[in-house]
Amino acid sequence: AGSGCRRVHDLGSLDDFLRHYITDILIPLELPAVLSAWQFTEENHVRELIELDRELLQQDRLKPFRESSCAVGRRQLAKLRPLRDHRVIQRYWTAMDGGQAAAWHTLVFGIVTSVYSIPLRQGLVQLAQQTLAGFSMAAATDHQLPLPDCRDLLQGHLERLPEAINGLIRKSQTSSAT
Repeated sequence: AGSGCRRVHDLGSLDDFLRHYITDILIPLELPAVLSAWQFTEENHVRELIELDRELLQQDRLKPFRESSCAVGRRQLAKLRPLRDHRVIQRYWTAMDGGQAAAWHTLVFGIVTSVYSIPLRQGLVQLAQQTLAGFSMAAATDHQLPLPDCRDLLQGHLERLPEAINGLIRKSQTSSAT
């Protein structure tokens, strides 16, 4: 409840949920996690990646999303199985198998963004769009909400993201330059 994750039952509550999710989880926690995972993968810093995974476990705001996030992360990581010779993937996989890492979808997405040379800004936008669209479409399906109205609502929230993503990247570049 502290994360603003209220039950969705109509368009108003979906709007409220998306606003709180973006403000309390996506921008301050998930997008920086993707960025950090990307940086750690670029620099082959597996220990730091595993430590970040553990830190996310301590985030109370992420607890309601842990099970689904880690299930998605494990599925994404399994798709990287052909690349198990990649040092970061191999060591992260081993940590996950050994219970030292949970495989948050945001961290696996950061790894994927690095390994496949997806431009960082594009990757962050893609994760945000997929996540918010997933919530919106689930609400439309589960509560028979009008799909066009859900899409319009989603679009309004997506329009706020480029500024936040650009700020995150600028902040990262500034801190890495010092």
